[in-house]
Amino acid sequence: MYPGSFAAQTPDKLAAIMSDNSESLTYAQLEEQSIRLARVLHEHGLRPGDSLAFIAPNSLIYYVAYWAAVRSGLYVTAINNNLSVDEVAYIVNDCGARAFIVHGAYAGKGEKLIPETPKVELRFAAYGPIEGHRNLEDALAGASSEPMEDQPTGREMLYSSGTTGRPKGIKGPLPGYQIGEEPDPLFPVFGVAYGFGTDTVYLSPAPLYHSAPFRFSTMAQSAGGTVVVMPKFDPEGALAAIERYKVTHSQWVPTMFIRMLKLPEQIRTKYDLSTHKVAVHAAAPCPVEVKQQMIEWWGPILEEYYAATESIGATLVGSETWLSRPGTVGQALMGVLHICDDDGNDVPTGQRGVIYFEREEFPFEYHNAPEKTAQAKNPQHPTWGTTGDIGYMDDEGFLYLTDRKAFMIISGGVNIYPQEIENALALHPKVTDLAVIGIPDPEMGEQVKAVVQPADGIEPTPELATELLEFLRERIAHFKVPKSIDFVAELPRTPVGKLVKHQIRAQYLKGETT
Repeated sequence: MYPGSFAAQTPDKLAAIMSDNSESLTYAQLEEQSIRLARVLHEHGLRPGDSLAFIAPNSLIYYVAYWAAVRSGLYVTAINNNLSVDEVAYIVNDCGARAFIVHGAYAGKGEKLIPETPKVELRFAAYGPIEGHRNLEDALAGASSEPMEDQPTGREMLYSSGTTGRPKGIKGPLPGYQIGEEPDPLFPVFGVAYGFGTDTVYLSPAPLYHSAPFRFSTMAQSAGGTVVVMPKFDPEGALAAIERYKVTHSQWVPTMFIRMLKLPEQIRTKYDLSTHKVAVHAAAPCPVEVKQQMIEWWGPILEEYYAATESIGATLVGSETWLSRPGTVGQALMGVLHICDDDGNDVPTGQRGVIYFEREEFPFEYHNAPEKTAQAKNPQHPTWGTTGDIGYMDDEGFLYLTDRKAFMIISGGVNIYPQEIENALALHPKVTDLAVIGIPDPEMGEQVKAVVQPADGIEPTPELATELLEFLRERIAHFKVPKSIDFVAELPRTPVGKLVKHQIRAQYLKGETT
C-alpha cells in the first residue's frame, strides 16, 4: 500500500505530525504534495533510476520527498544534517543527485554547496528562502495534483553512518513494479511481526536521516498508520509524546533507554504509557542490565531486531524469549544465519566468528565502491553477506552479538571484544558514556584503553579511575579489564547513538584518520 490508498479511504487522517504540533500532514495532503513533487521532477527530466537527495532536520519534508521519489522510480537519499559542507557534497556527488532539496535551517550550507555539487540540475529550498534555490512550495503550487499514469516504484539509497570512515552508499535494485502493486518490502518481515496497521501510532524519536527511523516510519504510513516525529530526542519529552498522542509503537536505541532510566522516579511515573504496545530497539547492542530495567518499567513490550541498512538479513526477538536468553538478538527471520571464520567457513556452534546471512541473491552494492561490495561477500559463498559484525549462535540458532570485527582488540594473541567491557561499565552511576579501544603496546601488541565521559558533577580523578576498574574486575575476566582509563568531556557519537570509534582511536594512533 501507499498514501494514495488511504487518501481515498481516510483523507483527513493524520499521516504524520511533529510531536511539538508544529507541522502535520493528512493522508490527502501527503498524497497531493508527493504527486506534485513527482510531477515537478518528471517535468525537469528525472527518470527511473535517477536520484533525488535532500538535507533537513526532522520535519515532514522527509515524507513528501520519499513518496514523490517512490512513485517516480527514483532513488532518494536523506543526508545527515550534522555533516560538513565537504561531507554533504561528497554524498550529493557520489549518489549522482540530479535534484537536491535543502531545508531553510541550512541556508548557509545550501549556498556553499552550489559550486561543490555542479551536477545538480534542480535546487529547491524548503521552509525558507535560500540563495540560488527555487522555492519548493511555489514549485509544488504550479504542478498538477493528478498522478501520472506510469508510477514505477523507487526506493531509498541511504549512506552508512561512516563510523569507520567515509560513508558508503547502499544501493539495491529497483523493484520493477508500479507503486501499490506490492507491499512495502519491509512489511512482510517487520510490519507483520510488530503488528503495523491502520491503528498504529508510531513514535520516531531519532533523526530521520538514519535508515531505521526513516524506513520504519514510511512503512507505518504504507500500513495506514500515523507517524509522530520528535524534532529531537528528549527523555521526558518522549514519555510525554507517548501519552499525548496515544502512541502504540515506537523505536529506540540503547542510549535513549539509558537516558530515560536516569530520569527521576517522579518523572518516569508521571506519564500514562498504557497505549504503548510495541517498543522496538536496534542500531547498537543493548547492555543486558539496561534492557532488563526497561522491561521491568515498560513491561514485556520490547522487541529487538538485528539488521542493517544493507538488508543482508534480520533477526528478531521478543521480551519473553529474550528474558530466557539474556543478550540474544534473536533467530533469523530474513536470510539464513552463518557464523564464519576469516576464510568464510562455518565455525562450530558457540564459537565466535563473522556474521553472514545467506540469501538467494546478494541484496545490495556499495555505490561506486566495488571493492567494498566484494569485502561484504563471503569468500566461499558470494550470496552470503556481512557488515563485519562478530557474534556466535547457540544450538537453537539464537544469535549473540560480540562486536564489530574492526573494533576487536588482540592483546597477547587473545581476542578481546570492547562491547562486552562497555556493557559492563555502562550502568555505573558515575559514567555517562564510554568507549573501549585498543592502543599500541610494545609487548602485547595492543592494550585495552577505556575512554570515559563522567556523569554531570563527577570529577575525573585518579580515584574515580580506580573505582571504575575495580567495578569492572567484579564483573568481567581480569585480562579484559582496561589497563588505564582516560576521561573526556564528551565522546563522539552519531545522533542515533553509534560511537564514532575511529575518531577516538585517531587520538592514540599516530597518523590514523579513517
